[in-house]
Amino acid sequence: MNSLLVYGSYGYTGRLIAREAVSRGGTPVLAGRDDRKLTRQATDLGVEKRVFDLDGDVASNIEAFDAVLNCAGPFVKTAEPLVDACLETGTDYLDITGEFQVFERLRHRDEAAKDAGVTLLPGVGFEVVPSDCLAAFLHEQVPSASTLTLGVKGNGPLSRGTARTFVDQLGTSGVVRRNDRLLEVPLAFDTREIDFGDGPEHTVTVPWPDVVTAAHTTGIPSIEVYASVPSVAPHGMAAVDSLGWLLERRPVKDALEQLVDATVDGPSQRELATDTATVWGEAVDEATGERASARVRTPNPYALTTTAAVSAATRLLEGAGETRDRVPRGFQTPASAFGSEFLLELPGTERELLTAPNTSNEPEATALESDD
Repeated sequence: MNSLLVYGSYGYTGRLIAREAVSRGGTPVLAGRDDRKLTRQATDLGVEKRVFDLDGDVASNIEAFDAVLNCAGPFVKTAEPLVDACLETGTDYLDITGEFQVFERLRHRDEAAKDAGVTLLPGVGFEVVPSDCLAAFLHEQVPSASTLTLGVKGNGPLSRGTARTFVDQLGTSGVVRRNDRLLEVPLAFDTREIDFGDGPEHTVTVPWPDVVTAAHTTGIPSIEVYASVPSVAPHGMAAVDSLGWLLERRPVKDALEQLVDATVDGPSQRELATDTATVWGEAVDEATGERASARVRTPNPYALTTTAAVSAATRLLEGAGETRDRVPRGFQTPASAFGSEFLLELPGTERELLTAPNTSNEPEATALESDD
């Protein structure tokens, strides 16, 4: 990791990632706009820093590096300036975004990235490593699948960056994939009962990035993603949707962002160590009825993001130079870059096959796989 630049390293998740990279023996260079924060962090970790923003000459600040890991959200604002510079300098790009718009934009840079010999690998955190690897695994079970349904259940508080991204996206709509097309839908437009391991729970559709990434990974044409919420939540989300005209106003968002900055940091050390998350999925061939379903369990989403991002960057750097073809060029997802088993290489993860192909919908005896 001696040729890795971590941009936005002093945010909550960036701090975790930088410390993890150093603990593995790496010497990443830390970067961002705030000289004071960078100086303190770089001194604490014993590494170098670079101070620059994304409105200036980004390329000259990254050209010496093999890879850039972007931890600065909202990524809908930061991804493209860094990607533009990466394509100019031949530098690989990673980030930890969960914003589907970013994945869709970067997907359209695939040919340009291939021409530049660059890998574009967004989403190397909780969004979307577990769900993307699960989608790839389910597609391996049912290669002819025409629909993919995913469900996500997480616990614990948000980081400041995640909360700011949520505020930035207030007033926007949901999205699903139908017959290889992204369709805009109201927030929480559909509901479903999903068993994450403790019995059926109420879920609603959410604009999770797998509507882009899982389609790229598997080729499945119709994809929906649900998130576990209290049963009263859809009414509140519908109200948010109806107030989109208000929530899109800049003064309202500015006030909410100031509130986030004043009150939000992120999970505590105890929460990082004890909280968990679960992703459920089902792939179905609608023509034959063949289906497979499975669950993956992970540590706290921020803890998972930390180990996943550093592992992905390490893999990418190991594939640089003469062995570059070990990781494909162009737009990639975690599973298309590293395979469906990448998730199981991360500490504290496990996968459970619930329904295998050519069986009924009733769960069978489970097969449990993990990193242990």
